[in-house]
Amino acid sequence: MGQVVKPGRREDGEVDHPIMRFRIYKRKVVILTVVVVICGLAFWSSGRQKKNDGGSLPKDVEAARRSSISSSIGVSSSVSNRIQVPATPTFGRAPAPPPAAQANDTHEERAKVKEKIPRPEVDNNTLVYRGVVFQLNFDQTIRNEEKFKAARRKDDLVVVVQVHNRPDYLKLLVDSLRKSRGVESILLIFSHDYWSPEINKVVASVDFCQVLQIFFPFSVQLYPHEFPGHDPNDCPRDISKKDALNLGCINAEYPDSFGHYREAKFSQTKHHWWWKLHFVWDRVRVLEGHRGLVLLIEEDHYVAPDFIHLLKLMSALKREQFADCDVLSLGSYSHIGYSTKANKVEVKPWKSTEHNMGMALSRETYQKLIGCTDTFCTYDDYNWDWSLQHLTVSCLPSYWKVMVSEAPRVFHSGDCGMHHKKAACMPNSQKTKIENILQSSGNQLFPKNLLIAKRLPASGAGGVAPHLKNGGWGDIRDHELCKSYVRIQ
Repeated sequence: MGQVVKPGRREDGEVDHPIMRFRIYKRKVVILTVVVVICGLAFWSSGRQKKNDGGSLPKDVEAARRSSISSSIGVSSSVSNRIQVPATPTFGRAPAPPPAAQANDTHEERAKVKEKIPRPEVDNNTLVYRGVVFQLNFDQTIRNEEKFKAARRKDDLVVVVQVHNRPDYLKLLVDSLRKSRGVESILLIFSHDYWSPEINKVVASVDFCQVLQIFFPFSVQLYPHEFPGHDPNDCPRDISKKDALNLGCINAEYPDSFGHYREAKFSQTKHHWWWKLHFVWDRVRVLEGHRGLVLLIEEDHYVAPDFIHLLKLMSALKREQFADCDVLSLGSYSHIGYSTKANKVEVKPWKSTEHNMGMALSRETYQKLIGCTDTFCTYDDYNWDWSLQHLTVSCLPSYWKVMVSEAPRVFHSGDCGMHHKKAACMPNSQKTKIENILQSSGNQLFPKNLLIAKRLPASGAGGVAPHLKNGGWGDIRDHELCKSYVRIQ
C-alpha cells in the first residue's frame, strides 16, 4: 500500500495540506488567465476600431485603385522613359507653384504678425483620391480598346468632354452620342474635375466606342482647404485691399480688376479647360503625333446624329478652300430651322459668345494657342472662352477664322449651372425640346455636300475684341499654376 500523506499544521494554526495548496494555486492561475484574456480583448478591439476609423476607403475608390494597379502592370518600360513621373507622388500638400509663394514676399513680414487660421488636416479619403487620380492619369487605360480596334483608324476624330458634377446632363450627352452614326470610330475622352461614383457609372455605360478618363489633378475637391481650393487664410471676396493688407490674408496684394478676391469654385473651370487642352494634345500617349481633329464639348451638350458626318464634310471643305480657317464649329446657340440651313456653313471671325460650343481644333491651332500661354493665364477673366477672345486680338498671329454650321449639330441642354440661377434643373424637358427639333428635321440630316452661305471678304473683317473683362482672375497663384501645366511632366 502507498504511503498516506498526513496534513501538517503551520505556525498560524491553519492546516497545511498538499491538496489545499494545489486548489489555491489552481484558483490563482484561473484568475490570472481571465485577466489576461480580458486585457487582450480590450487591446484587440481598440486596434480594430483605429483601423476602421483611419483605413476604410470608399468602395468606388478602392475599386478604381485595384483596377489602376492591375492595369499599370502592363505599362512598358519604353512608355515610362517617355513620360517622367515621380516614383511616389506627394499627397500630403498641394503642389502649388513656387512663384505664388514668392509673390507674397512684399507683405510677408506684415502677415507674420497676424494670427493665422489653422488649416484643417487633409483627411485620408482626399489623400487616396489624389493618389488614384495620379495613377489613372499615368496609366491612361483605354476601355473598349480591343472591341473597336478595327473600327478606329489613325487620326480619326477625338471627342473630349469636360465634366464637373451634373450626371443627369451627362447621361443625355452619352445617349445622344450613342445615336450618332459612325461613333464607333471615335476616341471619347472624359476630363473630370470631380470624382463621383454616379458620374463614373455613367461613363462605364459607354459601350459604343473607345473610352479614356482623365482627371484634373488640381481640383477644389482634391485641395478643399488649400490653394487651388479655398485656403482659410485667403482674403474674403468683397474685402477692400486696404483691409486685406491689414488682415494679412494670403492674397491681399492681388485683387482682380474690380477689387474682388478669387473664388476657387469659379477659378477652377478656366484651369481645367487649359490643363485639359494641353494634356490631351501633349500627354495622352495614344494621341502622340495625332493629326486629326479634337472636338471639345461639355457635359451639358447634346449632339445631333450626323455630327461626325458633318465634321468630315467641313474638314474636307476647309482643306479645299479655307486652309487658313482655324476652328470648325458645330453651331451656335440659336436653334435655326433645318429646312433651308442643314447643308450650309458660314466662314466668319470667331466670337466667344457664338462659337464656344462644339469647337473642333487641329494640332496647328493648338500649337498657336499654347504659344500664348502667358497671355491666356494672366488675362483677368475667369471665363476660358472670353480669355480666348482676348488672345485672338492680342497674341495669336491673326484673328481666328471659324467655319460654323448654320443649322447646329450641338445643343446646350444645361438650363442650370455656374451661369444659371434656376432653382431646379430640368434636363428631361430640355431633351424633349432638342429631340423635337431633330425629329422634325430628320430628312435634312446627313447632307451630301455643303454650301457656303457666307464667307469673309478678301480683305478680312478683322478680329473681335472682348467688350470687357469679367475679372475673377487677379490672383497671381492662379496665373502661375495655369502657366505651369505646359511644364508638368
